[in-house]
Amino acid sequence: MSTAKLRSAADDPAWVKAAVIGVAVLFVAAMLVAPLATVFTQALAKGLGASLQALHDPDALAAIRLTLTTAALAVPINAAFGLCASWAIAKHEFAGKSLLITLIDLPFSVSPVVAGLSYVLVFGLQGWLGPWLEARGIKIIFATPGIVLATVFVTFPFIARELIPLMQAQGTDEEEAAVSLGASGLTTFFRVTAPNIRWGLLYGVLLCNARAMGEFGAVSVVSGHIRGVTDTMPLHVEILYNEYDFVGAFSVAALLCLLAVVTLGLKALLERLQPQTGERGH
Repeated sequence: MSTAKLRSAADDPAWVKAAVIGVAVLFVAAMLVAPLATVFTQALAKGLGASLQALHDPDALAAIRLTLTTAALAVPINAAFGLCASWAIAKHEFAGKSLLITLIDLPFSVSPVVAGLSYVLVFGLQGWLGPWLEARGIKIIFATPGIVLATVFVTFPFIARELIPLMQAQGTDEEEAAVSLGASGLTTFFRVTAPNIRWGLLYGVLLCNARAMGEFGAVSVVSGHIRGVTDTMPLHVEILYNEYDFVGAFSVAALLCLLAVVTLGLKALLERLQPQTGERGH
């Protein structure tokens, strides 16, 4: 048997390590740090007062409220769907299971603009359900419901995709033991399943929320760009930028960046806690 020491992947020459780390750092600096620094620099170009004044503009406040409202509605809907879909896929066998998994991944492969257009074709005034909705005074497209629907579509894979591998890795032994001891379905879920998936669920909620607040393509199609009514923060940034109001545009963009930083902070905290619980399966 050879006594030669096996070379570890970490035993690369120092120049190789330095080159790999340098490329990674330069890429992050050029693609992430520099653009973010530009956003905050432009937002504060005329001072903090001008930036805060731009955020207190009625149209900006309306965009902020709509963005937060949309996220507050879309995330719970996706959480409920993600729980149901992951429970069905991981714990049960049924016809069409592979098709359901494929459909969950559909928003990853379909352009958000196409998704928004499909909602217009279904719920718009000239769409399949448009005349029926119009006759009953129900407005979906160019209104908040359409924005929420489009946001739900582009974000619904995030929570389900976090929970499905986790539930599959955990199996059904604990649930079967609880049922054999006389626990009801709801008791089994809240006392056995939910504690085991809570970190994965929170992680998925964070990703879903971040994506919901930053969605542009699908929302742009269904919103109608009614200023102060159906413009979310990303859409408001585009309007201000096209009007050469750079301080206003970058101020709203900076607020979006701050929300993203908070999300990343919470994500990092969850990742530090997860090794202690061992609850994420991937």
